[in-house]
Amino acid sequence: MSVFLQPIYTQTVGSGGASSIAFNNIPQTFTDLLIKMSVRASGPGPMDAYLNFQDGTGTTSYSWTRLSGDGTGGGIEAYRSSNTGTMSPYTMQGTDATSNTFTSVEIYIPNYSGSNYKQVVSENVTENNASTVRTSLSASLWRNTSAITQLNFGVAYGFAQYSTVSVYGVLRQGI
Repeated sequence: MSVFLQPIYTQTVGSGGASSIAFNNIPQTFTDLLIKMSVRASGPGPMDAYLNFQDGTGTTSYSWTRLSGDGTGGGIEAYRSSNTGTMSPYTMQGTDATSNTFTSVEIYIPNYSGSNYKQVVSENVTENNASTVRTSLSASLWRNTSAITQLNFGVAYGFAQYSTVSVYGVLRQGI
């Protein structure tokens, strides 16, 4: 089986930041979506960030579980939320971190255009050169059988300048 990765969209936040980042009209020609992010919040962190799809935040069709740790010996923190209006698949650094330090995030959404419930798997690492490295892993579910056509990203205080989100289509051949 061969796999092809094709860029679909990239958005970089300009001067003044952005309250959210959205991608509309996601093409339905791929099997999976891969999202790569280099992001920083415009306020103090680390803080939870959110993702939802075209139904917005008015429904209760999202569930998510996230494990986080910072390597300080305090153990692993577990977070879970069911029947919510959004998922929180990653955390991100903010203005209290080392200057120009961004959180790296990878989100994978298999079978995003199928008629099944949508799974979302993500991982992120936030490095604060002054003190700690914070990592998290997350598994989320959107209980809806519609194809994903829109991605909406947000965080309290908004995204800082130079935050970048890239969306890639994954096409599996020979399945």
